Amino acid sequence: MLTLGINSAWHDSAVALVHDGKVLFAAEEERFSRIKHDNGFPVLALHAALRHAGVSMEELDEIGFGWNRPGVGEGWILGAIAARRIPFDYRVVGAHVALLARALYTGDGLRRLQRDFGPIRAPIRYVDHHEAHAWSAYGLCGADDAAVLVVDGHGAWQATSIYKGEGNRLERLKVFTYPNSIGSFYTAFTDLLGFESNTDEWKLMGLAAYGTPTYDLSDIITVSSDHYQVDANALRVTPRGPRFLQSRFGPRRNPDDGFTDGDRDLAASVQRATEEAMVSLARLAVKLTGKRRLCLAGGVAMNSKANGAILAAGIVDELFVQPAATDDGTAIGAAIALQKRSNRDTPNELMDHAYLGPSYGSDTVRRVLEESRVPYVQTDAVERIAAGLLASGHVLGWFQGRMEFGPRALGARSIIGDPRSAETRDRVNASVKFREEWRPFAPACLVERAHEFFEPASSSPFMILTFTVKEDKRKIIPAVTHIDHSARVQTVTEHANPRYWGLINEFDHLTGVPVVLNTSFNLKGEPIVCTPQDALRTFFTSGLDFLVIEDFVVPKHDVREMLDRALEADTLSPGVTA
Repeated sequence: MLTLGINSAWHDSAVALVHDGKVLFAAEEERFSRIKHDNGFPVLALHAALRHAGVSMEELDEIGFGWNRPGVGEGWILGAIAARRIPFDYRVVGAHVALLARALYTGDGLRRLQRDFGPIRAPIRYVDHHEAHAWSAYGLCGADDAAVLVVDGHGAWQATSIYKGEGNRLERLKVFTYPNSIGSFYTAFTDLLGFESNTDEWKLMGLAAYGTPTYDLSDIITVSSDHYQVDANALRVTPRGPRFLQSRFGPRRNPDDGFTDGDRDLAASVQRATEEAMVSLARLAVKLTGKRRLCLAGGVAMNSKANGAILAAGIVDELFVQPAATDDGTAIGAAIALQKRSNRDTPNELMDHAYLGPSYGSDTVRRVLEESRVPYVQTDAVERIAAGLLASGHVLGWFQGRMEFGPRALGARSIIGDPRSAETRDRVNASVKFREEWRPFAPACLVERAHEFFEPASSSPFMILTFTVKEDKRKIIPAVTHIDHSARVQTVTEHANPRYWGLINEFDHLTGVPVVLNTSFNLKGEPIVCTPQDALRTFFTSGLDFLVIEDFVVPKHDVREMLDRALEADTLSPGVTA
């Protein structure tokens, strides 16, 4: 059974193709349109999915949207405002009336699908948003029983949902209705601190490490052992900003002006409250389901420090976090949900990698390089050459194989550097990524050696868990050790990504350190690169030294002489230079 899943309702539009429970392809529209967090109908991603699978729309068995029927969510919000369950604000009412009209007219993407692809043979279904989130995690955890926790801003009416997964069935056990929302709580403070809401929440998490949680936020969010409650009035947002928050904590910050100690402490207080709420919810999920395997999805599941806190609390034995836990992942979840309804025997696949997007072979890359008239060399020892360049202090663009699905670069579209020097971190922030100097970078580590550097050291293939860097290793890998001694770790296996594993292994042979600095291959404000052309443009407009793209190494002019010396090795051959 071949099922297409689509997310196009609010943000992070995406598509996924799933065949008998196995994900064949998944990608976000932003990677093709080059519009960050693109919320338009994912027509480019859909074309890419069909090309990759070699199928047409006529061959699809079902199509699922990862959102409720058009108007359900907007109608519920308006009803809740009328019933005073949500604070009244005429601007909010006006906005949701407009959203309701748009949803009914567009079908939340259905009209665009029919316009661009003609009459659709396959039946089209709508899947409850939180159910799509839940299936995106449970359906890919590789097990036939688990507790499932979905935490985001809101679905149609849910802010948090707890499910019990057994076999090929999900049973919803508890719902915290909007606006009692941890996601809204975190987003409101993201906005107050001057970041972009629903986009930059991870910046708040990074800033929090520089502060101390000194603010008492118990009048805004209260957390008990198995419950939480958010005061919706405190988070009430208008076009002029959060009224209560600004009256209490001051006007919206401008990050360009820098942050005070009070700002850092506020971020730390918000992060601590979020971690406490997530731990409480994990405890409740285990209590309600009797399961000590927990699956997480929803935007708040991208908070790696909260995920690490759940593990550290010893509440669960296993934790699986779907790497595209935000709305893009509901494209996968919607497709899996439909397949489960049609075929209860479909197994839960284990998602051990996120390399689900398009790839570009050596012939394509060579043609692009020659058309672009750039010098290059081709090598059958990419890992060894790249490791040597890293050990010499160079920063590389790394473009290999199929693109990752989700917001993290995991060794397919990455910028990589030497973790042994804090100067590498500062240089990448300042002249490569052009971003704030306090932002941390993640370590990618051989899974076999992770226990030597981090604690706890469980498998973390999706860079979505935060561990503590061991005290004796902090001076060895300062570029990936955050100020609070934490690190958002990716553990790399030879099975999932043999070339990336080989690079880190070669770097280990040269330096004794089985870790590299890894960050996404993009510039500030842009999506991660998708095509070879994207990679070249980003390479030449940033401070990267080399681009390692499939079997090719592309130098910058100022380091050409070093690369020429490497040509003496038998494994290298010069490319045609125009």
